[in-house]
Amino acid sequence: MSLQVLVVDDETLARSRLRTLLGECDAPSATVGGEAANAVQAMDLLRRLQFDAVLLDIHMPGADGLALAQALRSLARPPAVVFVTAHTEHAVAAFELEAADYLTKPVRLERLQVALQKVERLVQAQGGVLDATPEVLLIQDRGRTERVPLAEVLYFKAELKYITVRTASRSYILDASLSELEERYAAQFLRVHRNALVARRAIRALEKHFDPEEGEGWAVRLNGIDEVLAVSRRQLSAVREAVAA
Repeated sequence: MSLQVLVVDDETLARSRLRTLLGECDAPSATVGGEAANAVQAMDLLRRLQFDAVLLDIHMPGADGLALAQALRSLARPPAVVFVTAHTEHAVAAFELEAADYLTKPVRLERLQVALQKVERLVQAQGGVLDATPEVLLIQDRGRTERVPLAEVLYFKAELKYITVRTASRSYILDASLSELEERYAAQFLRVHRNALVARRAIRALEKHFDPEEGEGWAVRLNGIDEVLAVSRRQLSAVREAVAA
């Protein structure tokens, strides 16, 4: 499994370059699970999703990277921090915050690979061996944080500005985007409609369905719940393949 990485930099081009470099890494490989342009956006993602590492710029508008790294310590499972900056004078402060590594721009692929290897060792040393760590969603619910194992989620459905997260026992509300979830969990979830992703492991059947808005069509039935989810014509072929697998 790839390291899940959050890229935090106020410059769009810098984030794009890091995304490209991360896509070229192996041993370990890395997946960009999210991007943020400032500390506020980054903390919002970190409270909702889990990352193994944060590639973090230091000079940003508002709270800088050093302040964000300090704030990460309050998380239940803080990610490893790799600072990525054009300024070398902050190295001492960075390592006082127990950063895994400190990269200077422009970042070279070989140097980034070394940093990811350090992150991988840290994750394993903390008992979070990547293949053995169950992924969880961190969901804010009535003032408290719920830890919902990804393995229990049957579907994600976009409704208004939020995502409904459905398990066999209950529903949760998650402040996220469906495209973000699809990108991060493509191996576990399949898009069946413009507004829904379903757990591949939970797909039970594809059946004819009448929708008041869309008319005659198809729907997917999932293990564990009676509800069915509409399947769009565009996704019908992919769903048929998943059912037959």
